[in-house]
Amino acid sequence: MKVLLSWSSGKDSAWALHVLRRDGCDVAGLLTSMNEAAGRVSMHGVREEVVRAQAAAAGLPLFTIPLPWPCTNGMYETRLSEAVDQAVRDGFTHVAFGDLFLEDVRKYREDRLTGTGLRPLFPLWGRPTPALAREMIAGGLRARIATLDPRVMPRELIGAEFDEALLARLPEGVDPCAERGEFHTCATAGPMFDRPLDVTAGEIVEREGFLYGDLICR
Repeated sequence: MKVLLSWSSGKDSAWALHVLRRDGCDVAGLLTSMNEAAGRVSMHGVREEVVRAQAAAAGLPLFTIPLPWPCTNGMYETRLSEAVDQAVRDGFTHVAFGDLFLEDVRKYREDRLTGTGLRPLFPLWGRPTPALAREMIAGGLRARIATLDPRVMPRELIGAEFDEALLARLPEGVDPCAERGEFHTCATAGPMFDRPLDVTAGEIVEREGFLYGDLICR
C-alpha cells in the first residue's frame, strides 16, 4: 500500500495524516488543488508557500493540481483524471481523504476513482465530530480559521485558533469540525509535523460571500 493523501491544508486532512501514520500506512505524498491564478488552495484560500511549508514539516512531497479560474466541473475532472493517472504511474495504490460524514462527497470520490487503479481511504469517516474535534485539540493539533461563511459564523472568528474556546463559541447548528463548509482551517502544528509553522495574519478580504483571513509565512 502506497498512499497519496488529499491535502486541503486544514485540520481534517492533517489529522488524517496523523491517523494513517499511527496505523502504519505508508503515506508517500500530499495532493492539493491550486487556483493557478491566485496561487492558493481551492476553497481554503491558503497560500501555496504555506502549503509547501506544511509538506516540508510533514516530510512529504507535495503534488499540485493547477486549476484555472473560473473553473468548470469538466475542467476540474479532466485535471483530476490527469493527476490520478500520474499517481498510478508513480506507484500509488490508494488515495486518502479527510471526509467525515457527507455521503454525497464520499460517493463522488469513489465514483471518480472507480477503475483508475487507485482505491479510496477514509480514515476519519463516521467519527462523531464533537469528540473528533476535541481529540484533535487534545492530540496537539493547532490550526487557524482561514475561511468562514459569515452567514453562519461570526465574522470576528476569522483567524481564530481551533481550540476549546472556539468550540464553545460556535453558533448552534455549526458542526464542530465544520464538515458542511461553515469554516475552513489551516493546520500550523501537530503530531503530523516535525516542527510548527511560523505564520502571521495578513489581510482579511471578502469574496463571493466568504471571508478569507490571509496567513503569511515569516
